Amino acid sequence: MSEHGDGYGATAVRLDQGHIEGSGGLPERYDSRFANPGLPPHVPRMADLDEAAARRAEKQVATLFGLSSLATIVFVVAYFAISPEQAAFIPGIGKANVYNVVLGVCLAVALLGIGVGAVHWAKTLMPDTEMVEERHPQRASDADRQRVVDNLMEGGEAAQISRRPLIKYSLGGALGLFALPLLLPLVGGLGPLPKNGLSTTIWKKGDRLVRDPERTPIRADQVTIGSVYHVLPESIKDSQHVLEDKAKAAVLLMRLNPDDIKVPKELNWGHEGIVAYSKICTHVGCPVGLYEQQTHHLLCPCHQSTFDVTQDCKVIFGPAKRPLPQLQITVDSEGYLVADAPFHEAVGPSFFERG
Repeated sequence: MSEHGDGYGATAVRLDQGHIEGSGGLPERYDSRFANPGLPPHVPRMADLDEAAARRAEKQVATLFGLSSLATIVFVVAYFAISPEQAAFIPGIGKANVYNVVLGVCLAVALLGIGVGAVHWAKTLMPDTEMVEERHPQRASDADRQRVVDNLMEGGEAAQISRRPLIKYSLGGALGLFALPLLLPLVGGLGPLPKNGLSTTIWKKGDRLVRDPERTPIRADQVTIGSVYHVLPESIKDSQHVLEDKAKAAVLLMRLNPDDIKVPKELNWGHEGIVAYSKICTHVGCPVGLYEQQTHHLLCPCHQSTFDVTQDCKVIFGPAKRPLPQLQITVDSEGYLVADAPFHEAVGPSFFERG
């Protein structure tokens, strides 16, 4: 044992291996200050004393694993048998999607059965004797490494998995079947994809631009320099999938001084300095909604991707790799802003089919 001062009158103590002595692994001079609490006496469990109790515990564990297997089988059947669109009134929940509720409950019961079964197994049949081992170097000696292997083998034998084939087979079945819900999405997909993906939106030639959420059309003379409108196509009112179509078709409308625009395409696709761009960030799809009038920059608040509106929404900062897609606009005979064509490219984040 070595001592040295810490500069504040206290004494730091280092216990070197070979200098530890006395009960509790502390120097004798410290025994009175730090009593070794020791380990509580081992209390035998019912399964340790009575083989009938051990068999009951074995059956209980196997029942829990079997319940997990049954829930997994129901999950697989429901995955294919229940329509994802089916809804019903469920007590305690209300009107809900039956497909999601059944899959969620089955998955929860399957996982709960394995978890509770394993805990019950550990508490009733596995060894419960506490063991303490002093800290040792990272690389143990060959003898210690062999001792660990021997202890693991003995522990496996003490867990009675070889003596309790009912547990072994029921656990194997539960774990094997539980892998199916994880594999099914690879076979059946991760649920219904958005209609037509991100490659098309409901924008079409002649669709009026309307304010969101008021749904009122916008005249070109109402858009002043520096103003920003959150707009949707007027045809959104006829959509059967409003949220899905709105998420893909949301557009930002701005008016700039035509002299500030640096890309001819913007002038050709806009109207007297009025330009429209997809609101969906090309990084991960967050809504771009922050416009800085002086610099003409659009900022995505999620990851700070920044787009320069004067350069066809070119990315000038952040993780986004593509400019925001521009919506070609014009005015109709009444002076209202309308789409002159749908988006010419997919909106939103990059994906493998996007050119």
